[in-house]
Amino acid sequence: MNFRNVPARMGALAAVAAIAFSACTGGGASPSASAGASGATGTLPSPASSGNLEIFSYWTAGGEAQALAAVEKVFNEQYPNIKITNAVVAGGAGSNANAVLAQRMQANNPPDTFQIHGGAELLDNWVNTNYMQPLTQLYQQQGWMDKFPKQLIDLVSHNGAPYAVPLDVHRNGVLWYNKAIFTQNNLQPPTTWDQFFQVADQLKAKGITPLALGDKDQWESLQLFEDILLSTLGPADYRSIWTGGFSWTDPKVTQALQTMSKVIGYVNNDHATLTWDQADGLVMQGKAAMNIMGDWAKGYFEANGWKPNQDFGWAPAPGTTGDFIVVTDTFGMPKNIKDPGQTIAWLQTLGSVKAQEAFNPIKGSVCARLDCSPSVFDAYSQSSMQDFAKDQLVPSEANGPASIPAFLTPITTAIAQFVNDPNVQSTQSTIAAACKSSGACSQ
Repeated sequence: MNFRNVPARMGALAAVAAIAFSACTGGGASPSASAGASGATGTLPSPASSGNLEIFSYWTAGGEAQALAAVEKVFNEQYPNIKITNAVVAGGAGSNANAVLAQRMQANNPPDTFQIHGGAELLDNWVNTNYMQPLTQLYQQQGWMDKFPKQLIDLVSHNGAPYAVPLDVHRNGVLWYNKAIFTQNNLQPPTTWDQFFQVADQLKAKGITPLALGDKDQWESLQLFEDILLSTLGPADYRSIWTGGFSWTDPKVTQALQTMSKVIGYVNNDHATLTWDQADGLVMQGKAAMNIMGDWAKGYFEANGWKPNQDFGWAPAPGTTGDFIVVTDTFGMPKNIKDPGQTIAWLQTLGSVKAQEAFNPIKGSVCARLDCSPSVFDAYSQSSMQDFAKDQLVPSEANGPASIPAFLTPITTAIAQFVNDPNVQSTQSTIAAACKSSGACSQ
C-alpha cells in the first residue's frame, strides 16, 4: 500500500467505477455467468502444480516489493513448476494500476489475480458487477472461516460469500507521539478528545506544536476526520454512515465536525504544504509532539532510526479505544482467466500462516489471520495484533474506501476545504448532498 498520491487514486477509482457501471448497464463487455473456472456455482478447481501465473499489483516501492518477493519465495517452494509473472504497474498510489486493470477487466482479459483493498473498492467495483469468482469453497477447504476475523471476512464478502483472501492488515487511526517531549513535560497520551485538548494546551504554552498534520494530498485530512467521526459515532453507526444507514445530517456528525474544527487549531501552520511523512518528520525533529496517522508511520520512524517504546510511543486515536480502523490488501480470482488452478494455488498460499508471517513483518503490517506468531513482529505490531483480535473492526474511507468509490472524491474535497475554512453547517450539507448524489446514501 502506498499513500503518497491518493487524489490520483480517487480519479482512477472514479474511472474504474464508470467502466464497471458501463459493463453492468450494457455499455460494454461483461463476463458471462459461466466464465472462468466455474461461474455462478462457486465450484473451484484444485491447485495446479505447473503453468504460468500473472500477478497484478502496484507494490513497487522498497519494503512493499520486498514483502511481495518474500511471499513469492514461499509460493515457489510449494509450487516450483509454476512461473510467476509480476505485472506491476507503478505510480499514483495504485491509480495507474487501477486504470490498466479496468481496461483489462472490461476487455475480458483479466490478470490471474490482482491486489485490491477489501471493502467497497473490491465489492462495488468488481464483485457486484459480476467480474469475480466466489471463494467460499476455498475458505471451507482451508478452514479459514475461523482463522480470519468475521468482521474482516465481511469486508471481502457479498451475499455471504467471500471473494478475496486478505493478506495484511494496517491500522488507521493511531496517535503517535514523541516520548522525549511527553516525558519532559510529564504528559500521558490522551485517550479522549477532552484530554487531547488539555495536553495540547500545555504543549502550545511551551511553544511546541501539539499535532503535526501534512495534508498536501488531502486524504490525510479525511483520515483525521474519520478518526474523529468514529470516536463520536461509535463502530455501529460509523459502519452504517458509509452505506446510507446513518444520516450525514445527524447532530452527531455536527459534533464530529465541531471537534475537527477545534483540533485544526492545534496543527502546524504549514500543513497544506507537507505530505504525511513530512508531518511525521516534525514529530521526529521535536517540532511537534503528536501525529495521528496509520501504522505505516511506524515504518517511517524505524526507517529513520527511531525505535518503538524508546523514541516514539503510540495509542489509539482519542476516543477510539476498542475500535480498529482496518485497511487490508487482498487478492481474488477474476472470471475468464485462462489458468484458474494456478490462481487457486496462489490464493491458498496467501492465506497460509507461512506466507503471512513472511510478508507482514517486511511490509510493516500484521497478519490478516489470527494465529500468526507474535514472535516474528516488533513491539508495536504485537500490540496491533492483540487489538486486531479483540477490537471492533471498521473500514477506512480515506484508505479503503468504506463507501462506494463515487463518494470518495467529494467527501475528500469537502473535508480538505473544511480544514482551511471550518464552516460546520456548510460542510455537513455538502457531504450529505454528495452522499445522496453519488448513490452512497441510497443503497
